[in-house]
Amino acid sequence: MAELRRALGRWDLTAIGVNQVIGSSIFLLPAQVAAQIGLWSPLGFIAIGLMSLAIALCFAEVGSRFDATGGPYLFARTAFGPFVAFEVGWIQWFVRAASQAVALAGTVLALGYYWPALTMGWPRVLFIIALAAAMAWINIRGVRESAVVVNTLTAGKVLPLAIFIVAGAFYMHAPDLTQLRPVTVSQGATAALLLVFVYGGYEVVPVIAGEAVDPRKHVPFAMIWTILIVMTVVTLTQVVAQGILSNVEGHSTPIADAAAVFLGSWGALLISVGSVVAITGNNAGQVLSGSRMLFALGENGDLPTFFARVHPHYRTPANAILFTSAVALALALSGSFAQIAVVSAVARIVTYTSVSAATLRLRSPEFQGRVNPATFTTPFGPVIPIVAIAVGIAVIGGATRAQLVGGLSALAVGAVLYAVRPARSVKTEREGARRL
Repeated sequence: MAELRRALGRWDLTAIGVNQVIGSSIFLLPAQVAAQIGLWSPLGFIAIGLMSLAIALCFAEVGSRFDATGGPYLFARTAFGPFVAFEVGWIQWFVRAASQAVALAGTVLALGYYWPALTMGWPRVLFIIALAAAMAWINIRGVRESAVVVNTLTAGKVLPLAIFIVAGAFYMHAPDLTQLRPVTVSQGATAALLLVFVYGGYEVVPVIAGEAVDPRKHVPFAMIWTILIVMTVVTLTQVVAQGILSNVEGHSTPIADAAAVFLGSWGALLISVGSVVAITGNNAGQVLSGSRMLFALGENGDLPTFFARVHPHYRTPANAILFTSAVALALALSGSFAQIAVVSAVARIVTYTSVSAATLRLRSPEFQGRVNPATFTTPFGPVIPIVAIAVGIAVIGGATRAQLVGGLSALAVGAVLYAVRPARSVKTEREGARRL
């Protein structure tokens, strides 16, 4: 029976992480954050970046114990049993499929600024179908091909931001960054929640560990560097935007508007193209990570083994890729992804807290000999995992009623699916085949 091909290096995993975190929101968010905390915004980006790093360090330690596909789902299965793991895996896949739908629809809207006809009727439908099919085809052809596309799109979205940062630094009005105003607790909390979502997405890195060359070393590397790279890029982007625009909170497209000030119309176009590339990159990344989560659920017997079948030639989870892409396509065409997106808040709570808690649990003596020793250990003993758990729980305080209801509903559906899950895994079949 064919198995997944290990072809991803440490920088491939890092590019996948950066691609998933830096999306189109960075081109819009500076105004939203500044509206809440004004010129404190760069410090806000750094503070939440460090909190995200605490969670990423937990992912790094637990990820250094595993070399299979699944990430948070696999960690939870080992530390807390199949039910908790299923809920983690199910909601992770669900959010990935919904996010892919958002990316499909978002690409149409972004291109529609230049070609309005693309946003309605059959042109819209055909474009979304073609884009979904292209992403599925690339993913089926091989993980190396998928990584090349993601790497290229990651560079394509980071490069415009790098040009914006470097060129904009010469046109900033530094004194404007020193005019700090008081911030209320409510404003700080709102900004913090926005920023938590800005940094979200790095949790996909260990999901594809089963296709990494040396996952127990490369996953920790990628987790840490993903956050460090993202924190640097988004913080400097915010600084330059605020240094160029005196009222950045009043601009609906702050990065493009700021670029137009010192680079002219071509600068605004560069940022607009970067935004489209960012959305496309997220689309490619969602197919890659979402399908692997579905594959892991099938491989471990928590969903039908159909989802864990590996293409005999390309050695990719073709069935999982096709199914995930089909669900995302249906959501994108129906427009229902907007309602489903509210699940993401609870998905982050479940994922962050489960992995942070697993960091502590897998250190206990009862797991010695049952799991691989960690090749990376989070410093300061239990402090960072406890902080990471607190960050995950804190997301609840900022979640809306709709987000909580939507997330809990998704978990309830997951519980029903768990009750009727199959009992045999592809891993068991493979082990039996080897014995024969």
